[in-house]
Amino acid sequence: MKLYDYVLSSECYKVRLLGSCLDLSFETVPVNVFPGEEHRSDPFLAISPQGRLPVLKDDRILLQEANAILVYLAKTYDGGASWYPDADPATSALIQQWLTFSIELAGTVGAARLHSMLGQPLDIGVARSGARDHLTILDDHLTDRGFDGATWLVGDHATIADVAVFAHVAVAGDGGIDLTPYKAVGRWLKQFLALRGFVPMPGISAVK
Repeated sequence: MKLYDYVLSSECYKVRLLGSCLDLSFETVPVNVFPGEEHRSDPFLAISPQGRLPVLKDDRILLQEANAILVYLAKTYDGGASWYPDADPATSALIQQWLTFSIELAGTVGAARLHSMLGQPLDIGVARSGARDHLTILDDHLTDRGFDGATWLVGDHATIADVAVFAHVAVAGDGGIDLTPYKAVGRWLKQFLALRGFVPMPGISAVK
């Protein structure tokens, strides 16, 4: 499998993290997004017309969206259906709900990070306020789950829902967002260190 990747992208990290947890090997093709803007080049646009990363090229398919790639990898390479347990419609729907939430995080936590690290023009106050709103929702959910003895977003073990959300939350500090007030989130983050195959990315300092 070939993975077009930018090492500082949380969306790309989602795929690298799940791939490592599944013990998969990628042929990684680095794309210099900043400062090179290779994702806007004609050769890359021929692969991904929207200039979007990550891109996964497998024997059967070319995918250009991180959450779609997570679903594909889990359904194709996880024989135990642990990472995407979709036999139960309710569980599958809840996972999809959190995948959507991770996209919303990209517009708040991720946007604040891009502004702080790469100078992307935006209203940083709005981005950080939205990030805090999303983190409060996440923290409240994990707190409620904890009352029932559960520690992951859905079910009793990590799924692609956790991977998708973790990739943004774990590097929130890069965008000037303090995770200290979110105690349940902090406990949830630390669980990832014990996952078989866990790999970090640059900027993950909140997980200790």
